[in-house]
Amino acid sequence: MEAFAFFPPEWTSEAIHAYDFCCPTCHSSSLEATQVWINRRAPVTTENYKRKWQEFYRCQCGGVWWAWSNDRPPTNLKKPDDEL
Repeated sequence: MEAFAFFPPEWTSEAIHAYDFCCPTCHSSSLEATQVWINRRAPVTTENYKRKWQEFYRCQCGGVWWAWSNDRPPTNLKKPDDEL
């Protein structure tokens, strides 16, 4: 995948904003995406002075969507720091 490519892949131009952090077409999660690109060149600073990025996903159904990095739901793939 080209997740950290400097320039956006052509397929990102078709993306629509997904407010629920899943494919708006078939509701698949970001983990099921076939391609991912993170726009690290243009971070946005939140009111708490934290950065967020646009994350673009190409879904297995063919839908293309994006969401803010800080809207990503918590993951069960990493244990919390207090459980180490």
